[in-house]
Amino acid sequence: MSALRGLYAITDSQLLAGGKLLPYVEAALDGGATLLQYRDKSSDEARRLREAEALKSLCERYGASLLINDDAELAARLGVGVHLGQGDGSLSAARALLGRKAIIGGTCLAQLELAEQAAREGASYVAFGRFFNSHTKPGAPAATLELVQQARARVQLPICAIGGITLENAAPLVAGGVSLLAVIHALFSADTAQEVNRRARAFSALFA
Repeated sequence: MSALRGLYAITDSQLLAGGKLLPYVEAALDGGATLLQYRDKSSDEARRLREAEALKSLCERYGASLLINDDAELAARLGVGVHLGQGDGSLSAARALLGRKAIIGGTCLAQLELAEQAAREGASYVAFGRFFNSHTKPGAPAATLELVQQARARVQLPICAIGGITLENAAPLVAGGVSLLAVIHALFSADTAQEVNRRARAFSALFA
């Protein structure tokens, strides 16, 4: 299993429509992404299963770990991890379902208390956001580097930063103790798979 450190690529069904999902994800994995989250809010379960299976085999080829957004049942079916937002079911229930070794992440917004609760419930990492203005969640509460420092002191888990992260603003987060950079737009809003690969390498280099 890959270490919980590095670029954490998150898929977006709009950005990756029209046949881009697999080539763009492969470009990100080849560029060094260590975690991949499949995020698809549609109700087309057959397609979601098919896409998730294809992503799982890509992740296995590159030594990365796949997580499913907000769907512990699908994660259990594929034997992969899950990421749960606030209000998407209990982390402890997901841990019971997926077992000891699965990677389980929890969204903690910008609240230390939520991170402490996630740690008690068996999370593998805690995700804070948004740090910057975000396309996916405009107007979400702002997290700070001070929060990262407090969380490192009180929660012995890798910290994931999400929300508007770009190559221009990411370096201080890594320097401040963030283990995972969760990136959607700054990675996948590219015109070519080659450009995704270049961006992934640049993000990954921040952890070198």
